[in-house]
This record gives sequence, structure tokens and C-alpha cells, in this order.
Amino acid sequence: MTIREQNLESIAPMLATFKIKQTAGVDDLKDTNIDQPVTLLSSNEIALIGDGDQLLGKLISLTLTDNDDGERLATVQIGGVCRLAVSTTAPTVGNRVVGGTGGTVKQAPAVASDPAGGNIARGTVVEVNGTSDCLILLN
Repeated sequence: MTIREQNLESIAPMLATFKIKQTAGVDDLKDTNIDQPVTLLSSNEIALIGDGDQLLGKLISLTLTDNDDGERLATVQIGGVCRLAVSTTAPTVGNRVVGGTGGTVKQAPAVASDPAGGNIARGTVVEVNGTSDCLILLN
């Protein structure tokens, strides 16, 4: 008898809807950013994650089309298990992540003392696929 493959990404994803940050009246997120990590910028407003930023979750979908600037909303997976691309330094199993470069995440740095508001590292890495992506429990 063989062990059945587990699809952890299908386990109870938690989704939320957010506004999209704009630059000069143009939405910063487009359809090409779907499946990339995002960060929370201000009240209910998100953008693509930057180097060292706190991970909010994975962009799942955008309403309307790329031409509908200012009217679109973003659906973000903020809980459950998701797969995200990684950059240097790739995380290891059991560690947490922060924003990397170019729509990726990387291993969170060691923090001697947590800043006001707490440590920005998020998630628990449950699987790493070389240097391409990792599976993260968004806890």
C-alpha cells in the first residue's frame, strides 16, 4: 500500500479583500502579479511585497481588468497553506519569511530584540523546493 500524496495548498485557505495601492492614479497590482506575495501598506491597502517587508499573504485574484484602475479589488490568501517563489536567502523548513526581491519571499533575518509592534517575520515554512519556491503555513 502506498502513501497518498498530500495537497496541503487545498487545506482551508482564508481569503480577504483589499484595496490596491496606486501610483499617479494607476493600480500598482496587475493580473501578472497573481500568485505573488503582497504586503499591507495602510488601512486595507496592499501592494507587491518588497525586500524585507512583512508578508500579508498571496494574491489570489483581482476584480475587473487591468484597464479599470481605481475600481479593482484584490483577493488575498491570508491563512492556510500557500506556495510562493523564493529568492536569496532561501528559507529552510521550520523558519519564517519576509519579502524578497521581485515578488518573492526569503528567510527572515535573526532579530536580537523585536521592534515595537513585534517581529515582522511570518509563516512557517513546511517545504522548500530547491531555490525556486516554498510551501508556507500562513500562521
